[in-house]
Amino acid sequence: MLLGKTVVVGVTGSIAAYQAVEIIAELKRLGINVFVIMTKAATKFVTPLTLRTVSQNPVVVEMFAETENWNVQHVALADMADLILIAPATANIIGKLANGIADDMLSTTVMATKAPVVIAPAMNTNMYENPILQWNIEKLKLFGYEFIEPEYGKLACGYEGKGRLAKVGTIVNKVIDILEGPKPIAAEKEIPSKAFSLTRGT
Repeated sequence: MLLGKTVVVGVTGSIAAYQAVEIIAELKRLGINVFVIMTKAATKFVTPLTLRTVSQNPVVVEMFAETENWNVQHVALADMADLILIAPATANIIGKLANGIADDMLSTTVMATKAPVVIAPAMNTNMYENPILQWNIEKLKLFGYEFIEPEYGKLACGYEGKGRLAKVGTIVNKVIDILEGPKPIAAEKEIPSKAFSLTRGT
């Protein structure tokens, strides 16, 4: 069911960006075709070359960069995607999406897609608890965006609280669940009409 599916992974400027390497590797292992879009800030934490090597596809950073295959590199990614995953997602990208701002390749692609969008936040606990961010998250949920809540723990900034990127397995399993769709509910066994007649003594 997953073989041949396409997932666009958005990586933003969080210290947790290095975990995108493992997420992409797991998706590839499942037979999923992965394309990566990085924000400029994300390139400060992990290189495009690293993610290109793991995904085995070109990595997009600049929205207006000249490319050999424009159809693949530009907004066509929005059409190719069976799902878009943003992991890690900063307060900045969440705020952009919640307010319809499309000023870089990632936000433009998300705004242009009709595929499911899954967002895994990672940030300082005070930022995560900020009511503005929480309002932006709730607003996006109303529009059908899926969120994977961050975990509680020691953060890179030294704080302890909720804000750590969810475990790789949790994120990958969420992607699998959405791509595979709802599991069919087993139909109740019907009593054969003949058996029903016998119980009535006819």
